[in-house]
Amino acid sequence: MLNREYKSSLFADLFSDAKRGLSIFNALMGTEYSDPAELEIATLKDAVFMNRKNDVALLVEMRLLMLEHQSTINPNMPLRGLQYYADSM
Repeated sequence: MLNREYKSSLFADLFSDAKRGLSIFNALMGTEYSDPAELEIATLKDAVFMNRKNDVALLVEMRLLMLEHQSTINPNMPLRGLQYYADSM
């Protein structure tokens, strides 16, 4: 369990950096933003679903990208994603 938490923490730390966050945002959203200042790190700090917090949430011009590191298959991820999205509104 500890190893999974370490990987998740590393993932969150890596993509919570504005420059790297903008890079993954562009790659996954098909955009070409170039100014890291346009990116807002919108990770839900206090939103917990089933004792888990979301890892990374990135926002540019009202476009939200939420990322979650998973070490194993989790069948309730769509429900967790919906909860994270609802909590961010």
